[in-house]
Amino acid sequence: QVQLVESGGGLVQPGGSLRLSCTASGTYSIFINAMGWYRQAPGKQRELVADIRRGDSPNYADSVKGRFTISRDSARNTAYLQMDSLKPEDTAVYYCNAEVRGREYWGKGTLVTVSS
Repeated sequence: QVQLVESGGGLVQPGGSLRLSCTASGTYSIFINAMGWYRQAPGKQRELVADIRRGDSPNYADSVKGRFTISRDSARNTAYLQMDSLKPEDTAVYYCNAEVRGREYWGKGTLVTVSS
């Protein structure tokens, strides 16, 4: 059973930085076709933040381009989301997503709060 565990959320002031991590267990890296991050703010739908697919360049939502960077360490089955220049509107629960052998998996989420 594939499991995704996120970490790194918390409270940060506007303009600050956070790095989220997502580690996949129960599978080999070679079977992970894509990993990504989504977020859901209160009262809003879940939206794609960034994803990285095997063999492709990373993909970002327009709202985070130039501020967020997604990366993946295949040896550790881990994806990262480096978030810089954070804004209050980035406040949300961030969910890790992975596509493994044609199936989609989700983490439980980690809360990011951007506030002074």
